[in-house]
Amino acid sequence: MKIIIDMNLSPIWVAYFLENGVEAQHWSSVGNSNDPDVAILNWANQNQAIVFTNDLDFGAILAASQAKSPSVFQVRTQDLLPQAIGEIVLENLRKFTPELESGALISLDLNRAKIRILPI
Repeated sequence: MKIIIDMNLSPIWVAYFLENGVEAQHWSSVGNSNDPDVAILNWANQNQAIVFTNDLDFGAILAASQAKSPSVFQVRTQDLLPQAIGEIVLENLRKFTPELESGALISLDLNRAKIRILPI
């Protein structure tokens, strides 16, 4: 599993994912901070990566384009740091690996995960 972390999440997620066996890069190491969300989706698609974000726009873009990939994993909570939500993020990444590998939009808050298979 490979993850590209959106600009709206801290780069400290990279180390957290790597320490837990998940390949990850922050968008700031790949592209420009002002790149549109579509650029991140295109990069993720070309590099077979999952977009990890807090931004709802990715789901809207996937729905409007009827894209089958890439997968997007959205976290919907106030505290977005790994020390607060890291365990639940990893748990759900592992739980939904098959869906993420085939194309899905996952929205996670502290109480539940909502999954939509692509295209939506």
